[in-house]
Amino acid sequence: MLAKIVLLFLAFIAVLGMLGKLHWIGGRRLTQSKCRQCGRYRIGKGPCSCEGRNG
Repeated sequence: MLAKIVLLFLAFIAVLGMLGKLHWIGGRRLTQSKCRQCGRYRIGKGPCSCEGRNG
């Protein structure tokens, strides 16, 4: 019984991992939150920390 619960849990986690890699779930939102100059992810709505630097 315990082995069945563990296997179901692992299968559920595997399915969630596969769904997380799909780009149609939140993929567009993540690509829009990247900085166009350095490529890092921006947190919040403010400017990236690379702006204003000479790089």
